[in-house]
Amino acid sequence: MNDENQSEDNQTSNKNKKTNNNNNKPKDVKKRKSRRKKEDRVVRKIVLVIILALAIVGLIFGFSTYNYVKSSIKPLDPNSEESISVTIPNGSSNKMIGEILEEENIINSGMVFNYYMKFNNQDGFQAGEYVFSPSMTLNEIADSLKKGESALNQAKIAVPEGYDVEEIASDISEQTEFSEDDFLDLMNDDDFFNELQEEYPELLNDAAEAEDVRYRLEGYLFPATYDYQPDMSLKELVQQMVATTDSIMENYYDDIDDSDLNVQETMTVASLVEKEGVTEEDRKQIAQVFFNRTEADMPLQSDISILYALGEHKELVTYEDLEVDSPYNLYQNTGYGPGPFDNPSEDSIDAVLNPTDNDYYYFVADVSTGNVYYAETYEEHNELIEKYMDD
Repeated sequence: MNDENQSEDNQTSNKNKKTNNNNNKPKDVKKRKSRRKKEDRVVRKIVLVIILALAIVGLIFGFSTYNYVKSSIKPLDPNSEESISVTIPNGSSNKMIGEILEEENIINSGMVFNYYMKFNNQDGFQAGEYVFSPSMTLNEIADSLKKGESALNQAKIAVPEGYDVEEIASDISEQTEFSEDDFLDLMNDDDFFNELQEEYPELLNDAAEAEDVRYRLEGYLFPATYDYQPDMSLKELVQQMVATTDSIMENYYDDIDDSDLNVQETMTVASLVEKEGVTEEDRKQIAQVFFNRTEADMPLQSDISILYALGEHKELVTYEDLEVDSPYNLYQNTGYGPGPFDNPSEDSIDAVLNPTDNDYYYFVADVSTGNVYYAETYEEHNELIEKYMDD
């Protein structure tokens, strides 16, 4: 009896539990749905915040990039009056050119230059020497690079082979704002020479020690064509010439060390050879004639020395001219003289250091043909003069 009642109670209890469980299910589902909705709202808010943040960053980046590109297209310094020399090597790409211009502080960005040129189909740029300014636009720079010339008012000054200091001074005065006196005063400026000697000691040490020279830089203003800008100083122009001489002479310093000459003597003999001979072979022959005469303790007897001593340029040298009292008179003085008589070419320098071996002590040139005739004896020399010069 009791067992039956207990069984019934258990069954009743289980039914109540099931009923309670069934009653709780809807509540749990509702809670889970409510919780999920809240989580979804939070996730949406987070995603929205991230999207807004990315959008803001994107806008800031885009705006900054736009401003950067816009400013990079403009001149680096519109008010600049500075002129900057730039070398564009052969085979340079737009990217390389942009990097060079940026490094030289001519443009804002080499990268923008590269893409700007690509976007505008700008190409065909030429290698060479240019003078640019931070005030130039990218289009102005591009035009210069395509034409192969500077967009600035740049002049070309030519120093002919064999010109002496005074002839160069005259040419400079005609092509620039500097007068002949300005140039000659600079040639006599010891402080300026000392500055150059400090920068180019291997080139100018011997010239510094030479005595009785008229101009210490005579012979060291290399004959070439030079760039000249309106804002360039006379010192800068002359320094270009000396720097060019030094760069040429770097190929010969070892040869000079191995020879019986120093740099000053090399340039001096070369300056005579420059005017006495025209062809490479004649210059090498004439150089050896000078060495033969020097070894025999004979004066060189070059008319070029007389004209320099006189400070004149004329076709004929008279017997009276040969008496001029000057250390540059190589009729009266043995050796090579105090220093160069003009500014020689590389061909003449090479001829002095690589002369053609011969036994000649005399030569005479036929002015009408340019041919040079050589002799071992004075008698032979006179015969050649009678044959080719008396008329």
